[in-house]
Amino acid sequence: QVQLVESGGGYVQPGGSLRLSCAASGFSLNAMGWYLQAPGKQRELVAAISSGGSPTILDSVNGRATISRDDAKNTAYLELRNLKPEDTGVYYCKTRSGPTYWGQGTQVIVSA
Repeated sequence: QVQLVESGGGYVQPGGSLRLSCAASGFSLNAMGWYLQAPGKQRELVAAISSGGSPTILDSVNGRATISRDDAKNTAYLELRNLKPEDTGVYYCKTRSGPTYWGQGTQVIVSA
């Protein structure tokens, strides 16, 4: 089956860090993005990586995030550092080339 599965979310205190994973199956993952849907907010792109591996980090997490992809594992990652309460929400991965596929999300809660 074609799917994207996010993992790595959880509860973390402000200033902590998390590494989110996006595992693809049934197709080869290339260009993709990470999106945050905060409570009561529109889903927004926070980071993207091109088919060639070039990263783009959006202003909300600039300086605190790294996006990467391991082609051998067909998995993309989002490392979040110095987490803030406003980083709270459900993080989704999505393809940005070929057919559009969304994962079902992994929840991040940043709270003391």
